[in-house]
Amino acid sequence: MRLLKGFALSVDHKRVPLSSSAQRLLAFLALQDMPRTRTYVAGTLWPDVTASRANANLRSSLWRATRTGHHIIEASTQELAISKHIDVDLHTAAQRAHRLLDMSCPCDDILSAQTRADLSADLLPEWSENEWVLIEREQYHELRLYALEAMTERLTAMGRHGEAVAAGLAAVRAEPLRESAHRVLMNAHLAAGNRGAAMLQYEQCRRVLLDELGLEPSRTLRSLVSPHPEAGTPNPPARRVGPGPQRATGSSALSHR
Repeated sequence: MRLLKGFALSVDHKRVPLSSSAQRLLAFLALQDMPRTRTYVAGTLWPDVTASRANANLRSSLWRATRTGHHIIEASTQELAISKHIDVDLHTAAQRAHRLLDMSCPCDDILSAQTRADLSADLLPEWSENEWVLIEREQYHELRLYALEAMTERLTAMGRHGEAVAAGLAAVRAEPLRESAHRVLMNAHLAAGNRGAAMLQYEQCRRVLLDELGLEPSRTLRSLVSPHPEAGTPNPPARRVGPGPQRATGSSALSHR
């Protein structure tokens, strides 16, 4: 079952067609970590109708989900749960995110493009009208941001600079106002010897913070690209003048060669 980027259910790589109500029932059950009572499920999925109407909607959705011919819901007279044999992409992504955040845990096997792609995707982005989705999405959003930053740092430490930059860019795209995301991306650029790219990333961060929040980047971020973080802005890159060797203007640039 796919919940990242949008809902999809596949069996043997073949898409299983489902009504919208059945999709919501399956997605809700997949997000739970335990069986839920029918009353709880009905009240959460249909909070704006009477209890009898919500229970009727649940019975209809359950019938639509089970008529696919696949065993996808464990149902008793009192409780419902997603079938244990169904793989849910969100669960896999969350497990990998927690591993990445555990610095005592080796993660070489999950430092992959697939992990980066899963951590770059939001949960059910088109279902914003459902409050239960918004809560789950926000929780996963925060988890995936921290995990992308940790992934960037791990890849940087391993010298896999191109992959580190890709993970850092994913973190910045997910939350442009997150200074820690810019920081790990700048560190990846610096580790690769790309000081110009780090400088450009700093300027991007500075612009978005000023435009959106009226704030300057922190001293910690400035220190990555400036020998004088208290100055407020990094030194401009040296310019090449004519055909001769590169020259830098200003006493600050000369004193740090």
